[in-house]
Amino acid sequence: MTRVPQTAAPAAATRTLHVVVAMLTYRRPDDLAAAVPALLAQAGSVPDDVRLLVVDNDPDASARHLVEASGADYLHEPRPGIAAARNAAITATADADVLVFIDDDERPVDRWLELLLATYRETGAPCVVGPVVSEFAAQPDAWVRAGRFFDRRRLPTGTPVTVAATNNLLLDVATLRATGVLFDEAFGLSGGSDTLFSRTLVARGVRMVWCDEAVVVDVVPADRSTRTWVLHRARRSGNSASRCAVALAGSSAGRTRARVRAVLEGSVRVGAGAARTAVGAVLRSPEHDARGRRTLARGTGMVSGAVGHVVYDYARS
Repeated sequence: MTRVPQTAAPAAATRTLHVVVAMLTYRRPDDLAAAVPALLAQAGSVPDDVRLLVVDNDPDASARHLVEASGADYLHEPRPGIAAARNAAITATADADVLVFIDDDERPVDRWLELLLATYRETGAPCVVGPVVSEFAAQPDAWVRAGRFFDRRRLPTGTPVTVAATNNLLLDVATLRATGVLFDEAFGLSGGSDTLFSRTLVARGVRMVWCDEAVVVDVVPADRSTRTWVLHRARRSGNSASRCAVALAGSSAGRTRARVRAVLEGSVRVGAGAARTAVGAVLRSPEHDARGRRTLARGTGMVSGAVGHVVYDYARS
């Protein structure tokens, strides 16, 4: 396995950078109408050379007019799947120094891009990850609130991390190209390609650090703050985790061990989740019930992923 330098090019600390902020979209015109101006404002707030690239994954290219009218760059990737769209962004940024991924349903706080770039320059880390804070379009029900499912990790700036999503992620392009790592399109409609991507980079020796001040706000629609969605996402997350572990294994024997380990760990979660759900029923505790059911769902997903079943997040007709 080829390992790459763990530090970005030293010249990045002083020179003007060519930065591409890439936002993926699929039939979300309202989100796009809010996100594009916010990101263009971020681009204009730093001294570096920044452009916004919107990658439209709709085969009908429905976002073209809005994006082109805004002055942002537009790229159409009709192949279905979030991994294909992410790879299209990487291919389109060959001349950039830095690539920053963000989603179309997220809004950056003031100085978000400035703070990401400052951490990149100060630490020399080729990958910088920022936090995501949820904001709800409608109040979640009591069960979802009791489970605290939308609470995400926060870490001191500079903390090394080993896995990241692409909803708030900075990448040094030269380092990325040296690794040859792309998003696995087998995960394009299921989700989990960002987990596999970031874990593969770290396995290749690429350093990834946290920037706690560079926050994006995730706008959660009403249909994603429900019990049904939470349990589906837990099942899919467990499923993707097992499939990623198998994909990262370096040999046939390693893949077998990964499958066995995922079945065992998933089964433990199923048992623990069922037990906590029972405790919730006895104590009439929404928190125990919610956390138990989520643990059970994740464990079920882990077992199913280990045996080759795929849970889809982005399936299309």
